[in-house]
Amino acid sequence: MSSLQLFLHRFETRGEAETIWLKEIFGFISEHLCPGLSEPAPLAADDVVTGVCADQLSVCLVKKLQENMAVTHVLPVSCRPVSVSALLSLQHVACVSNSSWTTNQQRAWEKEAELSVPGHLALPRVSLLLIGCLRVGQGGEWKLTDASGSVRCECLSPSPDWLNHPVFLPHWNYIPHNSPGQNQKVRGYVELIGSPAVLHSGPDQELAASPGEGAGFRRAVGVREATGLLHNRTRGQRISVYGLVGSVCPQLVVAGTTFFCFWLTDESHTVRVLVKDITRQWWTRCVYVGLSVCVTALRVCVLRGWRGNYILCVTDQSELHTNYTDTLLDTPPPLVMSHVENEDCEKVEPETDKAGFRMKKSRIISYRGTVTQVVSDAAGLYVIDRKVGLCLSYQPTLRRKLRAGDSVELHHVHFLYRPCPDFPPSMLCTCLRSSLRVTAFSGVVGAPPPDSGGLPRLLLEKNTGVSEYLWTCHLCSQLGHSLVPSLLKQHSVSVLSWKLMESVWRRGRRGRRDIYSEMLDDPHTCPLSQYTTDPTVHQYLSVSVLIGSLRSECWSSVSLSSLLPAGGSSLSRSQLNTALAWSCRTLTSDLQDGPRTGDSLGRRPLLLVGLLELPTLTSEPTVQLRDATGAVACVVTETSPEGGQGAVFNSAWIGCLVCVEQFTMVTERFLQSDFPSSQQLNQDKYITRKHCRVYLQFSLDHLHILSPSVAMTTHLGQRGEEIGGDGRERKQMVEEEETAGATTAGRKRRREASSVTVTTGPVDGSLRPCVSLVIRVEQKEGVAQRNRAAGLTVEEAGLTRCFSVRAAVVGPVVSWERDPKNGPVMDRETETEREDEVVLVLSGGSARWFPLLQPGCFYRLTAPNTQDPSVLIGSGFSGQRGVELHTDPTLQVQSDWRLHTLTRPPLQALPPTVLSVTEVLDSRSEMVCFQAQVCDRISLSDRTSGTGAGVCAGVRLTVCDQTGRTLQVYLDLSHTPYPLGLLPGNTLLLSGFQRRVSRSGGVYCRSLPVSSITVMSLGDTSSARPPPAPMMHLGVWALSREQSSIVGQVRGHVVCFLFLLLQWSCSLCGSPYLQTCSSSQCPSTLSVFHSTAKLVIDDGTGEAHVWFSGALVPALLGLADSTWEGLQRALRVRGHIRVTPRGRSMACDDPLLHFLLCVCSGDVGCRQLSLTCRKPNQQRAEAMKRFSRGEQDFMTRLTPPLQLSCLHLEAV
Repeated sequence: MSSLQLFLHRFETRGEAETIWLKEIFGFISEHLCPGLSEPAPLAADDVVTGVCADQLSVCLVKKLQENMAVTHVLPVSCRPVSVSALLSLQHVACVSNSSWTTNQQRAWEKEAELSVPGHLALPRVSLLLIGCLRVGQGGEWKLTDASGSVRCECLSPSPDWLNHPVFLPHWNYIPHNSPGQNQKVRGYVELIGSPAVLHSGPDQELAASPGEGAGFRRAVGVREATGLLHNRTRGQRISVYGLVGSVCPQLVVAGTTFFCFWLTDESHTVRVLVKDITRQWWTRCVYVGLSVCVTALRVCVLRGWRGNYILCVTDQSELHTNYTDTLLDTPPPLVMSHVENEDCEKVEPETDKAGFRMKKSRIISYRGTVTQVVSDAAGLYVIDRKVGLCLSYQPTLRRKLRAGDSVELHHVHFLYRPCPDFPPSMLCTCLRSSLRVTAFSGVVGAPPPDSGGLPRLLLEKNTGVSEYLWTCHLCSQLGHSLVPSLLKQHSVSVLSWKLMESVWRRGRRGRRDIYSEMLDDPHTCPLSQYTTDPTVHQYLSVSVLIGSLRSECWSSVSLSSLLPAGGSSLSRSQLNTALAWSCRTLTSDLQDGPRTGDSLGRRPLLLVGLLELPTLTSEPTVQLRDATGAVACVVTETSPEGGQGAVFNSAWIGCLVCVEQFTMVTERFLQSDFPSSQQLNQDKYITRKHCRVYLQFSLDHLHILSPSVAMTTHLGQRGEEIGGDGRERKQMVEEEETAGATTAGRKRRREASSVTVTTGPVDGSLRPCVSLVIRVEQKEGVAQRNRAAGLTVEEAGLTRCFSVRAAVVGPVVSWERDPKNGPVMDRETETEREDEVVLVLSGGSARWFPLLQPGCFYRLTAPNTQDPSVLIGSGFSGQRGVELHTDPTLQVQSDWRLHTLTRPPLQALPPTVLSVTEVLDSRSEMVCFQAQVCDRISLSDRTSGTGAGVCAGVRLTVCDQTGRTLQVYLDLSHTPYPLGLLPGNTLLLSGFQRRVSRSGGVYCRSLPVSSITVMSLGDTSSARPPPAPMMHLGVWALSREQSSIVGQVRGHVVCFLFLLLQWSCSLCGSPYLQTCSSSQCPSTLSVFHSTAKLVIDDGTGEAHVWFSGALVPALLGLADSTWEGLQRALRVRGHIRVTPRGRSMACDDPLLHFLLCVCSGDVGCRQLSLTCRKPNQQRAEAMKRFSRGEQDFMTRLTPPLQLSCLHLEAV
C-alpha cells in the first residue's frame, strides 16, 4: 500500500470533496515541505527532523486543523494550502487568515479592528493554509521556508523552540510590499499572530531538550553574582546568568559588524550582555523587557568604545532559554503607562536657558498604546492613542514598519512636552537604549504615508536635536504637496527641508553620538536627554493657503466703522462712502502686529517657499512667487549698486527657488457702497460690490536661495560669493530656464547628492544661437492697455498690455553660438563711436519684463534662433514727402526675446534726474519725475455711471518728502493695470507726471498714459506717518510767500474765540436740517452733525487765525464724549447755533448759548496748545482801508492775519 493510500486510510471521508482535499494536502506536503526538511538547517543541524515521512506530517497537519477548528467529524475543505512563492507572487492585497474563525467571530473581529482605528477597513479574510519551516535568515530575521522559497516572518513572542521545525500557521496576516516607486526586490512579509502549531514527524515525538541544558541551568548564577564576576575576571571562564530582561537595545550595524545589547536585572543590580555572534542575532526577536531568561556560556570581555568597562559577551556555545523560572526572580514587572496627562507635564520638567533657547529635560517612562496614525514611516513618526506622538528616528530603521492598529509597548522611552508646535504636545522618542515591542499586530489596511526617506540619513549625518528634526519632517510633508511635481522631484524635498531647517533655526551642530555610552551608561545620557522648545518657530504655508487665509479674513477681521477717521459720524453721505471705498490691512510675517484670536494664520512667524517668476498676461505687472498650488504677486525691492534701496532690477533672480522669511502681507479692500450715514453701516443692502487684492511686499536682501538659476550662479560667481553654506554646496551646478524653471537638457553637469534641483523641462534654450545688444535704459513709460496689432499673434492682437522704453545703445549687435545670459561684457559689445538711442516697444508676452527694467541700469537684449544682426536694429518712421521726422529708431521686442541684467556695467552711467516734492512745488516744468513717500491715499469714484455707489476711477495720493511739504497726485486707472504697493509709508518713483496749478493756486500732479510708478523702498505700512512737521514761528510763517501747502507745528496760547458753529446738516445735500431738510428738493431724511470753530493763536512772534472742524472741536473745548453727545441731542430741535464770544455779554436767556459762551471764555478755551497746522494755498491779500478822524481821512494798508487749518491738537 502506498503512502498516499495509508494516509487516506486514516480518515473516514464523507464525500469526494474531502478525498480530493486530502490528496491535495498530501501532495502539497510531499512537494513543498518534505524537500525543505531534508536539507540541513543552516545553523543548528542537530535540531533537524530526520527521516521525515510525508504521510505522518500530513496526518499531523489534519489533526492540528481539526483541533484548531474544534470539529473532528468534518474536514476543512474550504482551506487551501499555498506555497510561499505563490503567496508572494499572486497575493497583492493585504489579508488575514484564521482557520478557526466562524462567520460571527470574523464579523466581530472586523468590527473591533475598525473601531480601534477609525477611518480604516479591516483586512479581508482568505482561506489559505500556510505551512513551512521556521528558520533564521540574514541579520537575525525569522523566515518561513518551503521548497518554493522563503518569506520574512514577524512574530510577537517567538520561542527558540520553534526554529528548524515544520509548522502550520493557524492565524496570520500577509502584508505585501507594493508601494509605487519602491525597490521591487523587497517583498512582503507574514505576521504570525499567536503561536504556530509544530508538526511532528511521529505520533508521539515531542520537542527534545538541547544537550547539556540541565547542566547549564545548574551552573547558572544570578545577576548579583554575575556583577561580582565582572570585576574578578578569569581568563577562559564561561558563566551562565539568569535574570529579568530590563532593556533591549536595537540592533546596530557598525563597520560591517551586526550586534545588539540587552540588560539583565534583579532587585538592585544589572549586567549588560553584548551579542555580536552572527548566529545569535535572532535572539533580538526573542528577548523583551520583563521576560525571564537564562543565557549560558557567557564570557567577560572589555568593550573598547565604552571607557574600558567590562561586559558579558555571547560566545558560539551560548544558548538562550526563555521563560526561565527561579525563586530569586521575584522582581515586579516594570510600571507601564497607558496615558499621559498634559496638565502636569509643564510643572515637573525643569527649564534652563542655554544660548538664548529654552531647554527642557526629558523624562524616562514606559508606555503601552495603539498606533492610530502613521505620519511618516520613512521618517519614523507615528501617533499613539490619537494624542501621543512617537518618534523612532533616533534608532535604526525598523525592519517591519509600524502600521495603524499595532499595539506597542515601549520601555525606557523619552517623554518630551511640546518639542514642536506642529506635532502633538506629548511626544515619545526612542534612543539607542529604548525598547520597542509590538504586542499585537494591526488588523486594518493602512494607506501609504508620505515619503520622507532622506531625513533619517540626514539626521544620522548631522545629529541635530529632536525639535529641529520634527519641524523638518513636518516641513517636508508640506513641501511634498506644494512643490512636487511641478517644481521639484520627490527625492529633493528632504534635502530642501533640511536646508531650510538649518537656515531658519541657525544652531550649531552637535558632536557625534557615543553609541556605547548611550546604550550602556547609567545614569543615561543621549541626544534626547535635553531638548529645545520654541512655540514661535516658523510656520510654513503654501501660496494657496496663504492667499485663502488672507481672503477669508479680509472682511471678517474688520468692522466698517473702524475704517472711518476720527469724527466719522459727522461725515456726509459722499464723504462717508469715499472713506469706505478703499482700506488696507497689512501683516508682517512675524505676526507681531496680529493676527488676533480666531485668525487662521495663528501667531507663529510665517515662511514661504516658491519660484520667482515674471508676470503673466493676466496677472499684475509685478514679480510673482509661485509654487505648485498657486502664485501671488509681489512688490519687490533690492539693494541698488549705489548701496541704497531701489526697485528690483536684477533678472538673475527670475527662476530661483527661494525661501522668504521676512515679508509683509497686504490685503487691499475695495468697497462700492451707498450708505446714507454711519448709522446704517451694519446693513449690507447698501453695499453694491466688494472685493480685495492680496499680494506680498519684501526685499530681495531677505531671501534665502535654495536653488539658483544659471544667471544667479553667474552673478554670485562674479561677486565671489558662495551659493550655499558648506563646501559641497559650492560644487553644485544647476541649469534652468528663467520662465519655466527648466534646466538645460543634454548638457553634462555635476550634482551633489545633497543638492536641490528644480524640475527639468523640455526647453533647451542656452544651446541655441542668438544675437545680442547691450543697452542702457534711459526712460520707461508706464504699462497700459493699448491697441497693438502689428507683430503680434492672433491671440495677442487687440487691446493688450504695452509699454515702451527709451534706451541708449552701448555697442553693436553681436552674434553668439549660445545665450551669454548675464555673463561679463566683452570688448566687442562696446565697440562703438557714439551712442545711439532706440525705443523698445514691449507688448503682449514681452510686456512681462516691465518690473525689471529700471532707468540707469544696463541690460543685454538677446534674440534666440538667429544669427542675423538686423533683427536687433531699430527701424525709423517714414513721413510724407518733404517732411523730416526727428524720431529715434523703434524696435518691437518679441515675446521669446530675453533681457539679462548686467550688474557690472561696461560704462559709468549718469543717474537720472529725480526731483523731490519741494523741488516739484517750486519747479516750473510741466513734466516732472520725482520721488516721494506716500502719507495718505483716497479712492476717487466716478458717479456718472448712474449708480449711487459709483465706480472707482482713480486714486489720489498725498506724498511728502523729508521737509514735510506735501503734494497731491491724481492717478487715472481707467486704462492701466492696477498698480500695487501704493501704500502709506512706501516710497515711490513717479516718472512722466504732469505738473498742474489749480484755480486756487495749489500745485498738484496728474498721471498721463505714459506715466510710470515704481516702488523704491518699503516702509512700515501698518503705522505709516509722514515725517514730523517742522516747528514754525507765526511771524515768519506769515511773511513767507513760498511756504504754501506746508504743514508745520505751532505752539502758543489761545487769545480768543472768533466764533463757534454747531449744526445738523443733511447727509445728502448738506443743507441745514431741523426736523427735515431745509431744501425742498432733497428727499433725504438723515442728518449728520457738523462743528466748526475759529480762534486766534499767539506764539510771541505773531498771530494766526486757526480753523478747527470735526473731532478736533470737542477736544479744543475740553468736553467729554457724554457731554458732546448731550450737546448734539440738545441741538436736534433748533438745528444749529452760532456762538461769537468776543464783545458779547455773558448774560443771556438761552442756557445752551450761555453754556457755550462760558466754555469758550473760560480757562479751557484760553490755554496753551501745540498744534499741527496746514497753511492754505491762498491767503487773503493786503487791503487798503479808510479811517476818519474828525475832518481828516486816513488810508492805510492792513496785512490780513495768517490763516491756518488745524490737523492735530495737543494740550501743553
